[in-house]
Amino acid sequence: MTHKNQITSKIPVGILGSTGSVGQKFIELLAEHPWFEITALAASERSAGKSYRDAAHWFMSSPIPEKIADLPVSDCTPNLPCRIVFSGLDASVAGKIETEFAKAGYIVVSNSKNHRFDSDVPLLIPEVNPDHLALIRTQQYGKGAIITNPNCATTGLVLALKPLNDLFGLEALNVVTMQAISGAGYPGVASLDIIDNMIPVIRNEEEKVESEPLKILGRLNENHFEPANFKISAACNRIAVTDGHTECVSVKFRKKPSAQEIIGAWDRFSAEPQYLNLPSAPKQPIHYFSEDDAPQPKLHRMLGNGMTVSVGRLRECPILDYKFVVLSHNTIRGAAGGAILNAELLVSKFPGIG
Repeated sequence: MTHKNQITSKIPVGILGSTGSVGQKFIELLAEHPWFEITALAASERSAGKSYRDAAHWFMSSPIPEKIADLPVSDCTPNLPCRIVFSGLDASVAGKIETEFAKAGYIVVSNSKNHRFDSDVPLLIPEVNPDHLALIRTQQYGKGAIITNPNCATTGLVLALKPLNDLFGLEALNVVTMQAISGAGYPGVASLDIIDNMIPVIRNEEEKVESEPLKILGRLNENHFEPANFKISAACNRIAVTDGHTECVSVKFRKKPSAQEIIGAWDRFSAEPQYLNLPSAPKQPIHYFSEDDAPQPKLHRMLGNGMTVSVGRLRECPILDYKFVVLSHNTIRGAAGGAILNAELLVSKFPGIG
């Protein structure tokens, strides 16, 4: 039986960094959200005081929602008419601003990297570690809190690994990513650099992919984390795809399963967001493709409205145990959509917090 949450009136929310690429994706996904209503937009001082249509260089495929276009843009100070704020701020300014909002009593749901490894901040994927939300009770922000989601490449990888780690135990993995240009934000990578090319480095990305899964898949022991105990080697590349991060993964298990057992684990996987029927949760978090030529970004990135992780090409690895391909939508599941799902889980587990 599916548990259905009852939200009697929409919860007002704000967006920090609302004119940037992640901020725009937040607006696109929240414009018709059944639980949340955008009541505040904030950005840099040069945008403050303007209407949103005048402040933002809008580059989403859908037009600016009419009810958003005329909203005024504020600067990023904690005097917004809401309790929950989504942060799409650039890392160069996010840490200080998010802390100020949390200290002022706001719930900050952040897509930025700055607080991901704070010892009392959950690094959250709702299907993977919903219990880590309990950490907000230990934060030193009074009525405020900070919740983060992982790096966009980490998210799809960890979702695909979660049922395998639970059942068979991970010992080591190697991952090579081919990451979409939208992951670099706007204006992103210069066209002369990326057209007819592949860039074999994304600054600081490999460190994130090698460290974040260990926190997410680790255990919360009272008020501290015990990180997962396996080794990760990552190589991260930028390719000329608009949306969708593709990752080639090789894994070694503590208890080697059969290929059928792995596929069954993916096919059966469901978690708390599905049980709670959260608005952004895909019915099927992981979809396995049996076809040899799947998944592909162009064809499969929008599965589950961009929230489903696609997996394919499972076969034995001559060095480790198995290898496979993972695809996830980096700006939806890996960024704004993932943060919104985090907020839905928060509201569901802490009624009245908005």
